[in-house]
Amino acid sequence: MNTDRNHFPLNAWYAAAYDVEVGRSLLARTICKQKLVLFRQTDGQVAALEDACWHRLLPLSMGRLDGDQVVCGYHGLVFNAEGRCTHMPSQERINPSACVRRFPVAEKHRFVWIWPGDPALADESLIPDLHWNHDPAWAGDGKMIRVKCDYRLVIDNLMDLTHETFVHGSSIGNRAVAEAPFVATHGDRTATVTRWMGGIEAPPFWAGQIEQARGYRGPVDRWQIIRFEAPCTVAIDVGVAPAGAGALPADGGDRSQGVNGMVLNTITPETDNTCLYFWAFARNYCLGEQRLTHQLREGVAGIFREDELVLEAQQKAIEEHPDHRFYNLNIDAGAMWARRLIDRMVEAEHDPGTKVIPIRKAG
Repeated sequence: MNTDRNHFPLNAWYAAAYDVEVGRSLLARTICKQKLVLFRQTDGQVAALEDACWHRLLPLSMGRLDGDQVVCGYHGLVFNAEGRCTHMPSQERINPSACVRRFPVAEKHRFVWIWPGDPALADESLIPDLHWNHDPAWAGDGKMIRVKCDYRLVIDNLMDLTHETFVHGSSIGNRAVAEAPFVATHGDRTATVTRWMGGIEAPPFWAGQIEQARGYRGPVDRWQIIRFEAPCTVAIDVGVAPAGAGALPADGGDRSQGVNGMVLNTITPETDNTCLYFWAFARNYCLGEQRLTHQLREGVAGIFREDELVLEAQQKAIEEHPDHRFYNLNIDAGAMWARRLIDRMVEAEHDPGTKVIPIRKAG
């Protein structure tokens, strides 16, 4: 695999942690090959610094937090939340160059986001929309897993859900997913794959959900609407409703008798062949049932474990066949557009003088 340059843009927001992971201790994370240390200040704000002391490069995450400052665990240099050294041992004068890089941070949708590129370009309005993760009309939870693969393989996996038939046949997959027609569209920063399946047998997962929430057994109308937002966020609108109850667009699009979920995914490149995969499953039914929230989180974690095994095996095979080029099928349309959007962001950063022609929305 060519690693001459990054396969990810730096001028973008990446999830570094769930908000509950960052507290009054030092948390080390690697984002886009850059080692960071995160901590929550006494006023609740999150700070993110380069995880390397100015003096001898010991990771600051091996030190300790003193108030709102980080104390290096090697020689005791102290850095504030802006990254500037405020104390040096055995001397009164502080070298004015003694500082570490500070990264722009934002908290939104239950995630702590980091901007690893030019801080002057860090616009919080560019944070991907994952509002279902904290919307009171939805309930859910998620996890973070570290996957030993190129982050783009995770995006490929999410943009083509026909793999559910073969990888997740005991839970969310059945033959209808692989055979149903789909529509792929794209915009300047987004790509969408839409699939409707009418009058089908519900796969085990969804059969259980609609029976528990609505008391219904029988054929269903099912939908999957996958929306990618460059460079690495995928929100998937999924669910089932009783067949003929009006959920299909041709029947009016009324999902009220069904069950609806949002599978929220944002993938953060760690290195060329590892990534941090943040996911959550949110639902709009049985909102007060915390037991169901826990069951769904653990159940979805098992499904994603199946993906993890496939993706890591795929990454290993790619490294063993460095000259192999992927072949694309019709089902790869969404993934191909997602990769093209990523490539154009990367190209614009590497060749800022090059005019990047925006992708117009299809149709």
